[in-house]
Amino acid sequence: MQATLLTILGLALLGTLHTQDSIPVQTDFQQDKLTGRWYSIGLASNSNWFKEKRHLMKMCTTIISITEEGNLEVTSTYPKGDQCVTRNSLYTKTEQPGRFSYTSPRWGSKHNIHVVDTNYKEYALVATQISKSTGSSTMVLLYSRTKELSPERLEMFTQFSREQGLTDDEILILPQTDKCMADAA
Repeated sequence: MQATLLTILGLALLGTLHTQDSIPVQTDFQQDKLTGRWYSIGLASNSNWFKEKRHLMKMCTTIISITEEGNLEVTSTYPKGDQCVTRNSLYTKTEQPGRFSYTSPRWGSKHNIHVVDTNYKEYALVATQISKSTGSSTMVLLYSRTKELSPERLEMFTQFSREQGLTDDEILILPQTDKCMADAA
């Protein structure tokens, strides 16, 4: 009985590690070109908070800058009710360019972040594996330098999200808004 349980746990852990390793990272990633203002165009996730809040979500702005240590400071400003909320995150670089880690001080969750694909001047596709004591989840973000992207880029985001095991009801093209856009300059 114990051997069976250990085998199942081992396979589950191996599956989690395989999932993280199977997420690609941008070839020849150039961190300095990722800096600046981005708009969150698409969000996909199988987390409970996403399922609960998805109907409230709108496009937001994200500013990415590089710290002295070479990590990424990520500042997102988004509408929440009748106010603008700003969230700062520090993505710590790893040995692999284009891959970062982040631990949420609020929730204690560990984030394994991959810059999957970007041309730096138009779009960036970012995938995150999130682990916390209650389980793990996947999140995919589509960023754009402008408030709109071509249908081909939106389809690329949708297709990649599906490849990560997300269903159509877990994939959202964020509704545009002008609220909180100027505050994030």
